[in-house]
Amino acid sequence: MLVNLNQVLNGIAQKKCAIPGFNVFGYEDATAVVRAAEELNAPVILMTNKVALDYMPISYLGKLLCAIAEDAKVPICVHLDHATNYEVVAQAIMAGFTSVMYDGSQLPLEENIKNTSEVVKLANACGVSVEAEIGAVGYNDPNMKVKAVYTEPEEAKIFAEKTGVDALAVAVGTLHRMETQEAVIQFDRLEAIQNQVSIPLVIHGSTGVTDEDLRKLITYRVAKVNIGTALRMAFGKSLREEMNNNPKEFDRIKLFKTPMVKVQEEAKKKMEILGL
Repeated sequence: MLVNLNQVLNGIAQKKCAIPGFNVFGYEDATAVVRAAEELNAPVILMTNKVALDYMPISYLGKLLCAIAEDAKVPICVHLDHATNYEVVAQAIMAGFTSVMYDGSQLPLEENIKNTSEVVKLANACGVSVEAEIGAVGYNDPNMKVKAVYTEPEEAKIFAEKTGVDALAVAVGTLHRMETQEAVIQFDRLEAIQNQVSIPLVIHGSTGVTDEDLRKLITYRVAKVNIGTALRMAFGKSLREEMNNNPKEFDRIKLFKTPMVKVQEEAKKKMEILGL
């Protein structure tokens, strides 16, 4: 069942759970995530980011993910992650994405507000939800050249009120592309933010968050938790083992079977930790 982000997150903030947004790159990991969601009879968010779009046109990826979502037995949101310009957002909406994230986190506050507000106008007219970011979640990879900035609660309040976004990503200690669970979450900052902002909050870079802290996050008003690297590691490590164990095998359909199971298992594990 294809739905937008508002429909997926409706009422979640009042419950002790959060919906994971899993970054996926195609049929194999997307279907594995949906199977995990169906096992738990829980909603989930299929996300795609710049790396995926550099590899596959957004129109192709949108049709694929939306078709998978429409056939699912549980609510599925198809979400564009970290778009930095209006044109890509418009392309995603045309391709069927039901939710978009505009990321102006590297811009001055007023410019971020202005650009995000324009995205909200477009998306709202099409029944599409909007997530945005205030502060900036950095990257574990220094080559990404993204300036990390902790979210200031008062700025979060101003940003949410002026833009009218549906969900707000905040920076409280995580980094994108962490391969180990070493993030130090500033829960005091998170509490101060949720005291200022009424809309659902989003945590990016959650592969780096310990299981214990993931369980703690859902006691706050965190409604969406983004996870990507954990699935890529599950797929990649398993694929490497398959190729090493079967050096004469060249059929990728056979080689992908076990990695797809490992992605499903990892997605299910994260969903259970998040209270689903």
